[in-house]
Amino acid sequence: MGKGAPLPFGEYPYTIDDKGRVVIPPPFREFVEDGMILTRGMEGCLYVFPLASWKRVEEQLEGLPLTDAESRAFVRFFYSGANKARLDNQSRVSIPQTLRAFAGLDGGDVIVAGAPGRLELWNPQRWDDAISAVQATPPKPDLLANFVA
Repeated sequence: MGKGAPLPFGEYPYTIDDKGRVVIPPPFREFVEDGMILTRGMEGCLYVFPLASWKRVEEQLEGLPLTDAESRAFVRFFYSGANKARLDNQSRVSIPQTLRAFAGLDGGDVIVAGAPGRLELWNPQRWDDAISAVQATPPKPDLLANFVA
């Protein structure tokens, strides 16, 4: 992650080209300029971590107990889908077919959204469903107790 790169926020609709590449929006480029890791995310999206953040993710994954079946399953899900990538000269990143299939991104459209420490790539319908679900059932008040001081 570039020095002083701001954390990503916002959402941007883009299109995946016929070679499986998507343009990373200008506000997010500095965040991933040193390279990135794309992997399976929760709720059927893809996570995009800058390399510096991925090192911390790996440390956390390595710290999970090998003797716990749920931990092994999560590591398998998360780590086996990981792919290293860089922006090309046109600020695009190539998304492997297996990850496009997982996230339902073969239709061409994609939402590129910022999140703390990562980007998320979403199928637009899944994105709308996820946002609607939060609106329909907001987080429990205790989760938001310290959200706004």
